[in-house]
Amino acid sequence: MSNSETVKAGVIGVGSMGQNHVRIYQDLPGVELVGVYDAAMERAEEVAGDFDTRALTMDELLEEADAVSIAVPTQYHFDAARECIDAGVNVLVEKPFVEDPKKGQTLIDFAEKRDVVLQVGHVERFNPAVRTLMDLVDDLDVIAVTAERLGPPLNREIDDSAVMDLMIHDIDIVLAIVGEEVSSVNAVGTQKGAYGAANLQFDDGTVAELTASRITQEKVRQLTISAAEARVKVDYIDQSIEIHRQSAPEYVEDGDVRYRHENVVEKLTVDQGEPLKKELAAFTDAVRTGSEPVVTGADGLRALEVTRELDELAADEPATRTEHSPVTQDD
Repeated sequence: MSNSETVKAGVIGVGSMGQNHVRIYQDLPGVELVGVYDAAMERAEEVAGDFDTRALTMDELLEEADAVSIAVPTQYHFDAARECIDAGVNVLVEKPFVEDPKKGQTLIDFAEKRDVVLQVGHVERFNPAVRTLMDLVDDLDVIAVTAERLGPPLNREIDDSAVMDLMIHDIDIVLAIVGEEVSSVNAVGTQKGAYGAANLQFDDGTVAELTASRITQEKVRQLTISAAEARVKVDYIDQSIEIHRQSAPEYVEDGDVRYRHENVVEKLTVDQGEPLKKELAAFTDAVRTGSEPVVTGADGLRALEVTRELDELAADEPATRTEHSPVTQDD
């Protein structure tokens, strides 16, 4: 496609997430929303009516669209994406990429063979604060990363655990920040998967500590990097970054000797905006130019593999301990 050509876009699966894709495609410059598809035709017609577009069959949509978002339940990602790629249509697959990593690799190979864009919907990569953070990390000697993604119970059912549904966002970001292979992992969970905590260590010695919860009575979305030069705090909700530098001890004598720390705090200016809009703009730009997407299929597959391993560990029932049995942990 030429850089000035309009991208014809569609959405497959118009539940709560898919409807947001429809909303943004309708208003995105350089994009024409050609229609939507859902296995529940009544739902497709309702959303199409709300956004002044058409409810189409799958075949009709793939005949007209250059690019589609796939926002169906995870177990249908592979089949839907395979059909789109086979039709030569560029795809953005919502996270988690697929259920089975082997099928994820199949999609990556098939997309490469068909020369279509395959992007995975890790939307936090497009949070303006995260984009700003990525510009900083190359200049940091990262020691550790911590992330909390917490919130109260939802008023709808979610099949995935908190690790697979929530922590996967931070796993993807940590993998992008560190850029090394994971050497060891461990995780624990409770409340039938509604709360999970995990630790990762990378080949270069960097460590990460991640927590995800759907039962915490405060909404928190934060990530902190501890580096030799600074401590960087990111708030995903406020889309803000603080950098703490030059922390130095100081003793103050006033009767009793007191101790305090002096440091310099920088608050970075972040160009705020809706992450999903930035994600879809980047996807359609990649389609228009034929360039590699920001979040590739390989990125999505790597995040999935690590998340699945942590999810399995967090789901394990704790071993029964006798009164004097030691606590041990496998490497």
